[in-house]
Amino acid sequence: MPLISRSPDTGVWLLATPHSSYALRIDDSGAPRHIAWGPRLTAAEADALVVPDGEPHSSFEGRPGVGEELPVDDGTRYGPPSLQVRHADGARGFAWQPTGHRVLTEVPGRAELVLEFRDRLHPLHVALHYRVREDTDVIERWTVLHNAGPGPLELPRCDSAAWTLPLLAGYRLSHVTGQWSAESQLRRDLLPFGETVLTSRRGVTSHHANPWVMLDDGTAGEEHGRVWSTALAWSGSWRLTVQRSPDGRAGWTGGVGHDGTCVPLAAGERFTTPVLAGLFSDGGFGTASRVWHAYIRDHVLPHAAEPAPVLYNSWEATGFDVDESGQKALAERAARLGVELYVVDDGWFGARRSDRAGLGDWTPAPDRFPDGLGPLSRAVHRLGMRFGVWVEPEMVSPDSDLYREHPDWVLHVPGRDRTEMRHQLVLNFARPDVADWAHDWLTRLVADHGIDFLKWDMNRAFGEAGWPGQDHGDDLLWTRYVTNLYDVLDRLRADHPRLRIETCAGGGGRVDLGVLARTDQAWVSDNTDAVDRLMIQHGFGQIYPARVMSAWVTDVPNQLTGQSVPLRFRFHVAMAGLLGVGGDLTRWSPEELAEGADLVAAYKKVRHLVQQGRQYRLGEPLGDRTQAVQYLSEDADELLLLAYRRSPRHGTPQPPVRLRDLPTGARYRDTGTGTVHHATVLTEYGLHLGLPTGDWASTALHLVRVPDGA
Repeated sequence: MPLISRSPDTGVWLLATPHSSYALRIDDSGAPRHIAWGPRLTAAEADALVVPDGEPHSSFEGRPGVGEELPVDDGTRYGPPSLQVRHADGARGFAWQPTGHRVLTEVPGRAELVLEFRDRLHPLHVALHYRVREDTDVIERWTVLHNAGPGPLELPRCDSAAWTLPLLAGYRLSHVTGQWSAESQLRRDLLPFGETVLTSRRGVTSHHANPWVMLDDGTAGEEHGRVWSTALAWSGSWRLTVQRSPDGRAGWTGGVGHDGTCVPLAAGERFTTPVLAGLFSDGGFGTASRVWHAYIRDHVLPHAAEPAPVLYNSWEATGFDVDESGQKALAERAARLGVELYVVDDGWFGARRSDRAGLGDWTPAPDRFPDGLGPLSRAVHRLGMRFGVWVEPEMVSPDSDLYREHPDWVLHVPGRDRTEMRHQLVLNFARPDVADWAHDWLTRLVADHGIDFLKWDMNRAFGEAGWPGQDHGDDLLWTRYVTNLYDVLDRLRADHPRLRIETCAGGGGRVDLGVLARTDQAWVSDNTDAVDRLMIQHGFGQIYPARVMSAWVTDVPNQLTGQSVPLRFRFHVAMAGLLGVGGDLTRWSPEELAEGADLVAAYKKVRHLVQQGRQYRLGEPLGDRTQAVQYLSEDADELLLLAYRRSPRHGTPQPPVRLRDLPTGARYRDTGTGTVHHATVLTEYGLHLGLPTGDWASTALHLVRVPDGA
C-alpha cells in the first residue's frame, strides 16, 4: 500500500503508516473534513466510511464542532476554532476554496501531502501539510499561511492542526501538570463535556504543563487498549483545546500562542506553524510511549545514536564560588569517578557572585580565571573528559554592563515597571540585533575556550511582554522570539558540529519536540531528590525517551527536600536516564567514591540499553510494591532491569516482577550472578528480586541472552 493515495471515486485521501491509517476528504463546502484515524484501512474500506454531508438537527446546531481538519471561525461553526482571521478590511473569518494539492515523495521512505486552499473573498492562502513515514506510526501535520494581499492581517488563532477521535463509549485525558521542581506529574482524568484548555502563557513551554495529550476510552492500561496522542514541536506559549461535544464526539486543536495574542501577517508574508505530530497505537500507554521514543530518537534528535557521556556538574559543590584552582581539583576527582564530561555551572563570568548581577556580561571573570577558561578546558581535556559550561543567553541582570548599555533590549512596556524575577529581566530575542549578539558571543566562547557542551538555561518566564517601536511588536514577539531562538541554536551548531547542548529552563520549563530538534538532552527538573524523581521521570517518559533525560546523583540530605536515601538508590534512579553526578565530591568519603566509581562503570556497560532500548514501565512509582523499569535491546538479546521499593508496610505482598516482550524459549544469564533464567518464566511468572529489607531498596540487573544450544 502506498504511503499516500487518493480514491478516484470519493476523493478520499488515505495516509498509511505501518500500523495505522488516516483518512480525509474535501467536503461539498470545500472544507477539509476528517474521516478516520485508527487501525489500517484499505482504500475501499476508507471509501465506505464516507458519510454524506447532512443538515444540522436544528437552527441552533450549526456544523459539527468536531470533525474538520482545521476548524475555522466562520459561518455556523461554534466549536473551538483552529484558525481565526482578521483581514485587512476588518472582516473576519475564512471560507474554504480548494486550489490544488501536491504529493511529495522525493525523500525515500517518506511522503507528504499538501492540500491548498484560499479564502473565497480575501487573498489569504492556507496549505495543510501531512507527512508520513515507512518506519513510524507518527503523522506530522502543520499549516502554512500566506498573506497574498497588499495589506496586513491578523491571526488571533493559527493552530497547526485539529485531530478527531472515532466515536467512543467514553473518553479519558492523559497529560502532565506541575510546577518548578515538581514537573511532569501524570494525570489521567475523565474528559468532561465542553472544552478543556491546556496552555502556557509564559512565553516558554513551562513547568506547569507540557504540549502533549493522550486520549483513550477510559479502559486502556500500560500494555493494552487503544490510545490516540499528539505532541507539539514548539518552545513558546502554546494552547491545546480538547473538546467533548454533546453528541458524544471528541477531538482537539493545538498550536502557538495563547488567548489575547495574535500572529500578525504583513503583506506577502508567510507563517509556518510548528508540527503537531499525532499517533494512534493499539497496545496501551506503554506501546504509545515506545513509539514516541523511537520517533524522537530517529526523526527529532540530531545525534540520538551517539552515546551520551556521564556528566559531572559543579553547582552543588561550589555554588557561585567558582575559580580555576577549585574547578581543576573537582575535575580531578570527577575523572577518578569515571566522568566523561565536566561542566562548570553558574558563576564563571563577569561580576557574577550571586544571582543579583552579571548576566549578560559573558566573559570569564579575570579575578577567577585570569587567563580565561582555556587553562581549565585544557586541564579537563588532559584528564580525558569533555568540557562544558552553563550559560543563560536570554537573560540579563539590571546590574550588568550589557543592561546599562542596552536597557531597550529587554521585554518591556514604556512607562511600566520592569518586573524582576530572580533579579533578572528577559532579553527580547525577537529583535534581530539581540539574536545576532547572542550568536556572536556564544560562537566565540565555544571556539576560544575549547567548549564541547553548553547547559543552556532560562530562569524566568516573560513579563511586561512588549516590543516598543516595532509594528505589532507586542503580538509579533511571541512567535518571533522562538523562531529567532531556534535560529541561534541552528547557527551555533552549524558553526561547531561537535558541540552538544542541554536544554534547561529552571529545570523542565522548556522541553518539547521543537527544542529537542536542536539540542541533545534535557534537564528535567531542578529537583534531584531520587524519591521525587521517580514520579517526575514516570511522567516525563510518557512521551520523551530516556535518551534525552538528564538525571543526577546529588548529596543528602537533599538540598530541596531534606530527604536522605542511600547512594546506591540515588544512582539507580539516575541510571534510568543520562547519568550525571552533581554532588560535592570533596565531601564524599573514600567508600562513597569507590562505590560511585563502581556504579558509574556499571552504567557505562548498560547505557546503550537505557539510551537506545525499548522502555517498559513495570509498576507505578511510590506505591507499596516494587516499581521497575525495563530496557530491552531491539534484537531482544540484552536487557536492563532497574527496580525500586520504598519502605513497605509490614505484611505488604511483594509479588515477582513480570518482564515484557522476551522471545519464547529464550534463556538469559544474569551478568552479575551467572544465574540463567527462562524467558517464559520471566514474562509469565515473574522474577523474585530479593530486595533487601529496609528503606529505599533498589537493584540493577543486566541480563544477556544465552545462545541457543549453549
